[in-house]
Amino acid sequence: MKRVFITGASSGIGAALARAYAEQGAALGLVARRAQPLEQLRAALPHPERHRVYALDVTDHAALAAAAADFIAASDGIDVVIANAGISHGTLTEYAEDLAVFERIVATNVVATVATFHPFIATLKKQAQAGSRATRLVGIGSVAGIRGLPGASAYSASKAAVLSYCEALRVELRGSGIKVVTIAPGYIDTPMTQGNPYPMPFLMAADKFAARALAAIEGGVSYRVIPWQMGIVAKLMRLLPDWLYDFASSKARRKPRSGSNSP
Repeated sequence: MKRVFITGASSGIGAALARAYAEQGAALGLVARRAQPLEQLRAALPHPERHRVYALDVTDHAALAAAAADFIAASDGIDVVIANAGISHGTLTEYAEDLAVFERIVATNVVATVATFHPFIATLKKQAQAGSRATRLVGIGSVAGIRGLPGASAYSASKAAVLSYCEALRVELRGSGIKVVTIAPGYIDTPMTQGNPYPMPFLMAADKFAARALAAIEGGVSYRVIPWQMGIVAKLMRLLPDWLYDFASSKARRKPRSGSNSP
């Protein structure tokens, strides 16, 4: 039975990943801030008695480490850890009040990814030395981390950091038996994207995304953009000269700032 720990599990991509793994017979550790949606999700999954829920904020690193230790003990090990918890708000550097929003996004999207992986690495290394089955650390990035999106500087910066962090971690753990997988979603139909006031090309249902993500995780790929069409867009974005990217992106509509209808 596969043992899988998922943060940001109560809705969106996290809940879709939980459903996909539960349908394959996995035992899950599910983390999110709100207890009620977590319990509702567990009750709706196959074999709810196999799964453990942890209502906590991933920026509380002590609580996150305690949840990791509890899940390892209860499941006698770990196979897949998915750092999925993330938040997104529009931010503009000219507004002093957006600095706190920026800090919260970085703490949730970047630092909590590190805090999610850290408590599991020693156990994963021991399992690898004992000849255990393949294990994975999975970071959920975003195509928003490929180039800076105007009006979403905090989110873009945080996801760029996740991509670079997972790349560095992958090299650090090379030869350890632990594979680091980076998944960069494009536009996925979740509560986070449903408020976006602009067109979202190649929008994908969360459950369809989860099925493709599981295949990439199982295959141990180092990096995968889902859907594949956004992978092509991401490559083109990398190739655009700055002057052309600046001109094109300056015309785009922007995500609203936190608690504001401002652009």
